Amino acid sequence: MIDLALAPGLRTALAELLLTMADDEFVSGFTDSEWTGIAPLLEEDVAISSISQDELGHARALYQLLATVLADGRDEDALAYDREPDAFRHARLLDHPRGDWADTIARRFLYELADEARLASIGDGYPPLTELVGKLRREERYHRMHLVAWIERLAHGGTEPRERLVAALAAVGPDAATVFTPLADEPSLLEARILTRPLAAAEAAWRADLTGILVPLGLPVPPAVTPTTDGRTGHSDSFRWLWGEFTSVRRSEAGATW
Repeated sequence: MIDLALAPGLRTALAELLLTMADDEFVSGFTDSEWTGIAPLLEEDVAISSISQDELGHARALYQLLATVLADGRDEDALAYDREPDAFRHARLLDHPRGDWADTIARRFLYELADEARLASIGDGYPPLTELVGKLRREERYHRMHLVAWIERLAHGGTEPRERLVAALAAVGPDAATVFTPLADEPSLLEARILTRPLAAAEAAWRADLTGILVPLGLPVPPAVTPTTDGRTGHSDSFRWLWGEFTSVRRSEAGATW
């Protein structure tokens, strides 16, 4: 276990990791909550709403940990709702708009498997995070099952569903690996065993996982790209619209809480 009070540099590195994880879950959850009431099937209306609620709950728990690490007076509500759009650090993959059902399934499939690889990389260096990740992984297992089933369903669903899925994977694929955008002080996290492997190694495991699912279905695997440090900045107009939606209550009613 680390003593954050004695390691300010490590505190900063851990805060960055928590922020990226929380923002990914938060933006993903809010984007897909837009399907509530309009999903293509009744059971999917329930399923996507439940998954979105899970993601927002995960984000809240991560923001709570982040508030403890930062210790700057902000709580989870301030961290989630009081920042300007440019202060968010979610992956560019999640900047893509909701789109149609195939777009949503493609984006969420790529993200969920990437998040799974990232969660599997969390070690025991900061026990509050280790404990939380154990809970998250149990819940995320069902998200994976749901999305793999939909990938297979669309792939085998006839000409139009398959073409829509292929087009969706092609559209978001180049941004898929931004979930693994290098962190500023990743070596410190590895030394402290907050991470057990570099994010590049987590990306390799994710790509192998994707290959085992997509290739047998004749679907494209996202292209390999050279890692850059800007995969979590320069957000899209789609995200700026979403930001306006999820901050509207907080901005109109001072002190509104989660």
